Amino acid sequence: MQYCYNAPMILDPWANVARLNPTETRALQNQKLQEFITQQLYPFSPHYRRIFDQQGIKPDTIRSIGDLKHLPFTSKADFVATPEHPDRYKEFALQPDKEKINRFWPVPKKLRLLASGLIEGKQVAQERISREYRPCFMTFTGGTTGKPVPFLYSIHDINNLYVSGSRMLQLFEIKSDERVFNMFPYAPHLAFWQVVFGGFAECLTVFSSGGGKCIGTEGNIGAILRMRPSVIMGVPSYVYHVLRMAAEKKSRLDSVKKIVLGAARVTEGFKAKLTELLVSMGASDVAIFGTYGFTEAKAAWAECPTKPGVSSGYHLYPDKEIFEVVDPDTGEVKKEGEDGEIVYTALDTRCSTVVRYRTGDYVKGGIRWEPCPYCGRTVPRLSSDITRLSDIKGLDFSKIKGTFVNLNDFANVLNDMEAVKEWQIEIHKKDNDPHEVDEVAVYCTPKEGVDRGRLEENIRKTIFGATEVSPNQVVFVTLEDMVKRLELETANKERKILDNRPQ
Repeated sequence: MQYCYNAPMILDPWANVARLNPTETRALQNQKLQEFITQQLYPFSPHYRRIFDQQGIKPDTIRSIGDLKHLPFTSKADFVATPEHPDRYKEFALQPDKEKINRFWPVPKKLRLLASGLIEGKQVAQERISREYRPCFMTFTGGTTGKPVPFLYSIHDINNLYVSGSRMLQLFEIKSDERVFNMFPYAPHLAFWQVVFGGFAECLTVFSSGGGKCIGTEGNIGAILRMRPSVIMGVPSYVYHVLRMAAEKKSRLDSVKKIVLGAARVTEGFKAKLTELLVSMGASDVAIFGTYGFTEAKAAWAECPTKPGVSSGYHLYPDKEIFEVVDPDTGEVKKEGEDGEIVYTALDTRCSTVVRYRTGDYVKGGIRWEPCPYCGRTVPRLSSDITRLSDIKGLDFSKIKGTFVNLNDFANVLNDMEAVKEWQIEIHKKDNDPHEVDEVAVYCTPKEGVDRGRLEENIRKTIFGATEVSPNQVVFVTLEDMVKRLELETANKERKILDNRPQ
């Protein structure tokens, strides 16, 4: 058993959950789903209670994972504030009161609450309920729907941050005497705080630099050299930027054994490029991990160690959530291993809570249920080949018809190019005329000594092979100018792909 500490101390059953067979796992999820719907979601969520009542859905009819198909999807649009409902996000927070507890909680649960009041005093029992549901912390979405949306946490939800953080660090096989350098940007975003709470849970030595906009690249390099961490965590582009600058200074980073990346897609080619950079600074036996998380889940998931070039997939927490993969057009639930959009249902949240939430993320390879061949855990695993559906853009390169392009294909090609230090893609209208065709410009910082003519030819050829789009321009810029263009030192997330067309 793994202990996770907060007030009060909680016990994480991860060791047991991670060894259940698929039948036992589904039985556990079915039980938790039924209890969560009838005792938490329907009684206490203003949004979902209204949805259930409007559509005539009885809460006690949702008894298994298969019954989820009877519930409507939740989407990002459901959180967007309107003049009539400026605080719609609050409707997703569970809001119990005495009348609802008396009406919806089963007798044994109410008796336990009553006994707690008799033993500890009524005020203590009331405070316990308040701490379980009262908002005390928040993170925000990235603002893809307009203004960032707050997601609220209670102490119960903070405990879950400890749990998910602890589980991730165990998956990375980080030992108690290792030092961790957290380079995620300091902000009310999930990634930074997931590392912080995970470090607390595992009682690790973690230094959180806050990323580039807090102490800058020079500050991060200096702190890494003094701390000599074995683990570095952060956003892929900024981690690569810092390590590349350290390499140019002839720094030695032989202490680094693991790199954990989050908040962006990580390809195997990029992992290899990062590994080569670390090896040039004296590191050996480096393992690089990707992670997956999103604000609405209030949790993140991780890969376990594998051989280079292979991803184990993200190990899920079946006692905390249910993942589905659906056809993005029809909503039909896909079978094991099939491609589709990721849909998330919470089983153990208290404040902001979502059920059948459409993430907008498209996964190739879906979910697998066989035991992990690398760590032996039996939890379901989500393929790491994930793309944002919003990254598939319609581009008009002629006045006749448009073309759908996956912008991640640009990223995959340029990230994997050894001769490219940094890059940026800009999509704009020809001559800035909203009625003209679309154009694609590639801004590139090449490595020293590279033949720029050959590199430009290679960029055009490789991008066309991956996307069937030929860039209109390939522009070479200095690293200093590229750092400013990408806002690596100032933004929470780099500006790799800019769509500057009129909206």
